[in-house]
Amino acid sequence: MDYKNAGVDIEAGYKSVELMKEHIKKTMREEVLTNIGGFSGAFSLDKFKNMEHPTLVSGTDGVGTKLKLAFIMDKHDTIGIDCVAMCVNDIACAGGEPLFFLDYIACGKNFPEKIATIVSGVADGCAQSDAALIGGETAEMPGFYPEDEYDLAGFAVGIVDQKDLITGQSIKAGDALIGIASSGVHSNGFSLVRKIFDMTKESLETHYDELGKTLGEALLAPTKIYVKALRSVKEAGIVIKGCSHITGGGFYENIPRMLPDGVRAVIKKDSYEVPAIFRLMARTGNVEEEMMYNTYNMGIGMMLAVDASEADKAIAALKEAGEEAYLVGQVEAGDKGVTLC
Repeated sequence: MDYKNAGVDIEAGYKSVELMKEHIKKTMREEVLTNIGGFSGAFSLDKFKNMEHPTLVSGTDGVGTKLKLAFIMDKHDTIGIDCVAMCVNDIACAGGEPLFFLDYIACGKNFPEKIATIVSGVADGCAQSDAALIGGETAEMPGFYPEDEYDLAGFAVGIVDQKDLITGQSIKAGDALIGIASSGVHSNGFSLVRKIFDMTKESLETHYDELGKTLGEALLAPTKIYVKALRSVKEAGIVIKGCSHITGGGFYENIPRMLPDGVRAVIKKDSYEVPAIFRLMARTGNVEEEMMYNTYNMGIGMMLAVDASEADKAIAALKEAGEEAYLVGQVEAGDKGVTLC
């Protein structure tokens, strides 16, 4: 009896690391001091000594049951982008710039090519956010996961000068709310998605004219990464007073997280067009509108609060950066919360 007979193939693990390296290479930053394959990743902070009060910000998350769709479709090259996005978008919400990322993949059986494909998506997400992929772990766990399934989670660290932290405390009545378009459902609410639609390969490969693609393609579209979009607003000289990453809990849970006491967000539902995938989900699953806005991003992946006088300038900066952005509402006096009208 040996470890391989027990279900863990050490040689497959070595091969996975070798296959990953070509993808990881494109995420490297000059501050990275170690190579992949060591026991830890080292990252120099010398570059940030000019900050008055350099402050580390961090985020950790997974992809959730969206992975089930990747299993059914046998498509694993973009799910890593979702994992990175869920972490670095939270860092960007605080005004931080992501520095480095680490991933964790747990699987029933290590198929090196599949693991490398997953990591290629992680590397793509890191490249999109200028974060270095400096380490990770692939855990082969036979008997715990089915052979063809895996879980994926990650952890990111970023940096911001303390004076530039986005806290929401300066938000006041009259401020403008700007929504930045999402790329689709992103990585939240898939337990409900899997109840709305049949989770079969045939169902996911069905083409919908209103989507312009198959259902699976629409649902598996990777989460948009907003790091560079928020950077473009700051580089335009605009103060972002508050920032909310619209994840699980939709509008009703996430937008109040950026608000101080005494104000509420008033959002006009007709200020932008809700993407077709959400309309299809609501109709097919007979999901009430309030539940949709309480579960999904509804086409707005990131919400910003800025001074009303800077709203047009912020939207212009975002559009120049390649993002669709909308003036979706304003801040009003009242109990903390969200009003959709």
